[in-house]
Amino acid sequence: MTKRKVRKYFNIIIFSIVGLFWVYPFAIVFINSMKGKRGVFQNPLWFTKDFSLANFKTAFQALDFAHSFFNSLLVTVGSVILITIISAAAAYAISRVTGPFSSIIYYICAGTMLIPFQSIMVPLLSLFGKVDFLNRTSLIIMNTGLSVSLSIILYYGAFQGVSKSLDEAAALDGAYPFKTFVYVIFPAVSPMTGTVIILNSMKIWNDYLLPSLVINKNGMYTIPLKMYSFFGETNSEWQLALAGLVLSMIPIIVLFLLLQKQVMTSVTEGAIK
Repeated sequence: MTKRKVRKYFNIIIFSIVGLFWVYPFAIVFINSMKGKRGVFQNPLWFTKDFSLANFKTAFQALDFAHSFFNSLLVTVGSVILITIISAAAAYAISRVTGPFSSIIYYICAGTMLIPFQSIMVPLLSLFGKVDFLNRTSLIIMNTGLSVSLSIILYYGAFQGVSKSLDEAAALDGAYPFKTFVYVIFPAVSPMTGTVIILNSMKIWNDYLLPSLVINKNGMYTIPLKMYSFFGETNSEWQLALAGLVLSMIPIIVLFLLLQKQVMTSVTEGAIK
């Protein structure tokens, strides 16, 4: 019993230290978001006398947060919905159809993950630019195309863990393959769906590079693009940028809290398998 207690307390201490290292950068961002510009540079690691919540109001107005939030939400939700539908359907087909063609498609999906975005950035933008299709809709399409391969790999592993006897039972009941997928198989991998949603939402919500290349109208700017307005050639409003960063993190934190059960289940099931 003594050894168990020692091991238990040792694990608690180690995990607490790791947790502090993980939380500390977020705490620094939050602390500095409530300082004046001078306070950020005087003592960036702790509170100063110019502590105030006024930065959040100023950042909210400067970012045109309601409009920018809508743009980010539209792009993120639209992209994630398409990614989830396409990748789940493709992974199901690959996992259930045996033969060399399915294996080839799987390895192509895995291979495309090795291609850096920078290598296809110029031809991709040139193609969309020639047809005058650079806006939020094209951004959703690009996000889908660039993210669907990883999601297919994740879903493929999840579908492999679902017994094919469920497909056979559904077929005996008269269900078509599409109906079987929608009502039987897809709900069985809901933990993986939560993981796919979280991973892609974080990536797309925080992305700056692709929107900066695709969005060319001020009314369509996402939050990361509007954040750049705090940094000029001669002046940088770090306290406002950090306040805006805190505001932009809230939706992703809320999403993770809503889906954390599915994510943890998916991680646990993957570890067991």
